[in-house]
Amino acid sequence: MPAQVVVIGSFNIDHVWALPALPQVGQTLVGEYHTGPGGKGFNQATACARAGAATAFVCSLGSDAGGQVARELADADGIALHVQASVAPTGTAGIYVDAHGRNTIVIGAGANASLDVDFIGEQSTALAGAAVVIAQLESPAAAVEAGFRLARDAGAVTVLNPAPADALLSAGLLALSDVITPNESEFCAQLQRQQGLEVGADTVPGLDDAQLHRYCRALLPAGSVVITLGAAGCFVSHPQDQCRGDDDAHYRVGASPAKAIDTTGAGDAFNGALVASMAQFPARAFSRHVAFATSYAGRATERRGAAAAMPRQSPPAD
Repeated sequence: MPAQVVVIGSFNIDHVWALPALPQVGQTLVGEYHTGPGGKGFNQATACARAGAATAFVCSLGSDAGGQVARELADADGIALHVQASVAPTGTAGIYVDAHGRNTIVIGAGANASLDVDFIGEQSTALAGAAVVIAQLESPAAAVEAGFRLARDAGAVTVLNPAPADALLSAGLLALSDVITPNESEFCAQLQRQQGLEVGADTVPGLDDAQLHRYCRALLPAGSVVITLGAAGCFVSHPQDQCRGDDDAHYRVGASPAKAIDTTGAGDAFNGALVASMAQFPARAFSRHVAFATSYAGRATERRGAAAAMPRQSPPAD
């Protein structure tokens, strides 16, 4: 069965410490340690597969224990792997999570940095068969851009999660994106880089909807923007002539109630569920895809971990 969604992205082995408060400079704290699979790409691929979509994952892995873990986990969830072998070690991440579920993360790219344009070109058949192609920026932007060009040529919807916030995003890649899904920090970072507009990330949830819509239109005039806002839900902005089945060009969706214990993979849960719903039910209004993704992300925060926390929950069939 051809993949309904192709994810281009990263795989990491996460090293996680849970502790009462996030460390300050010079502090030594005692915490509880665990390890597990992560990486924004793999998290999103896992969420997508567990939300019912046939999923392929294009990535680069080392020939080490971490790479073997990725292969075993992908097989367990029915994810079709397209792997570029790397001499670098498989990617890693160090994560601190406090008692409120908040986190700080440091990433070691490792093999993820090896994903290249030539390998992406070899995946043209898989990309051409997908309904949706999603990528993030933990992999080289040139590889992502090459993938989006192939996806666009084949008529797939391209979804870019422009994370992390300090990643370089070219105007060319942005123009190839039908939908972007930044959080408030990523949104403000790209708004400054692409448009020279200074907006404080902490002010975004409280901005007037009309003003926030104008900022979104400035950043991605021809595409849809979904800003994820944590406990404040999300904000959706469409071009006036392309509302993806919605009645309104901009609106907010509230967060789903959740007893959050770890928000590490919440954004990835949202993205994976969003594209899974889009691929399986392309005729539905975009707001229904967002509502499902919001609910799915809430459930993911109720378990510890990143990829391992993704629920097995498909969009409603009605």
